[in-house]
Amino acid sequence: MADSFREKYGPWALVAGASEGLGEAFARELAARGVNVALVARREAVVRGLAEDIARKAGVETRAIAADLSERAGLDQVVVETRALDVGLLVYNAGQSFIGPFWVTSVEDHLKEIDVNVRGPLVLAHAIGGRLRARGRGGLVLMSSLAGFQGTALVSNYAATKAFNLVLGEGLWDELRGSGVDALVCCAGATSTPNYRNSAPSAGDSAMVPVQTPEQVAREALDYLGRGPLLITGRANRLASFFLRRVLPRKLAVRIMGQNTRKMYS
Repeated sequence: MADSFREKYGPWALVAGASEGLGEAFARELAARGVNVALVARREAVVRGLAEDIARKAGVETRAIAADLSERAGLDQVVVETRALDVGLLVYNAGQSFIGPFWVTSVEDHLKEIDVNVRGPLVLAHAIGGRLRARGRGGLVLMSSLAGFQGTALVSNYAATKAFNLVLGEGLWDELRGSGVDALVCCAGATSTPNYRNSAPSAGDSAMVPVQTPEQVAREALDYLGRGPLLITGRANRLASFFLRRVLPRKLAVRIMGQNTRKMYS
């Protein structure tokens, strides 16, 4: 299985937002499948240390790229530094999230969310996806969120950026059909990443929310790649999403998501 995965999506994968959490889990899972990994993150010492550790433990080649994905120059840097690599898979995991009332969060922070969560995947999907189409095989994985299916209070702009990724990825999946290139939107629910833990969700209320590990999400996404345009990871998340999207009136789904977010972060 690892050989066939590497043949289709290797020999190199590019993981954007790879310093910790889900990005690190994707990088380690790809390395375990025999794929060389180019890791992109803003903190140079962290991403270089992770790249060295993966290379040592998995026996694959790695490349560390320190770049700020909130800036166009950083995105262009990634495109240039991976030009000589035979990249077969892009995983865009980088994300920015500010939790709080819309008007309390500064417009600068809102724009930074858009830069990282919208411009970033658009630029890299265009650049790397073009290469994949030319080679006739490979894949794109864009990370979305359950928040992207409806408006969600306290993360209104973040949810909107994740809706962008959802629609972009589904459209690319259709455009790429028959090209040998697979596109997948991965919608994860609560995941025990450092960012999630640092956001300090209320222990009492978050205990009712199913929380997956980064390793579970990464493995499930890579196993599903090539089977369809959208994956909601975790059985409980799929069930909750079904009721919110297909059973409940939309205004009620928005209110429920908002109530849950307020309870977690009040």
